[in-house]
Amino acid sequence: MNTFATVAFKRSIWQPAIMLTLGFWLSASLILDWVIMPTLYFSGMMNEASFTTAGYAIFWNFNRIELLSAALILTGVLALSKTKYNWHPNTIVFAVILLTVSLLETYFLTPNMCAAGVHLNLFETSTIPAAMDLLHGGYWVLDAVKLLTGGILLSQCWRMQAE
Repeated sequence: MNTFATVAFKRSIWQPAIMLTLGFWLSASLILDWVIMPTLYFSGMMNEASFTTAGYAIFWNFNRIELLSAALILTGVLALSKTKYNWHPNTIVFAVILLTVSLLETYFLTPNMCAAGVHLNLFETSTIPAAMDLLHGGYWVLDAVKLLTGGILLSQCWRMQAE
């Protein structure tokens, strides 16, 4: 009777960790992109001089969470690719894409958007620079890539868990 208790089916903790991290990250991105930022935009906060500071504070924190999530997902995918025989090799590519998107948003787009939107002249009315539209477009494209890639990776993990 004790032999049945000691023999246990060992499941990897990486697959649920990847799925939980992807679920948290993608849902937080959707809330930020489709609830928080449009609310701030339509409330007229983009015309305020302090919008750049507030936006940078929000995205500085969120981008660091994205970096941690992307690193955890890539680590889990690499660990599972070595332990599971039926793990699809494209998942590594998807995890690297997620990390690349996160790095680009953190170290390229967010600082450039902050620099383009900073209001240095107190006597001039604040206007949205033309470069900001291009940077916002790039951010939206990268977020679409992140959501698509994360959704594909989440569906692959879900299918692999069922097997």
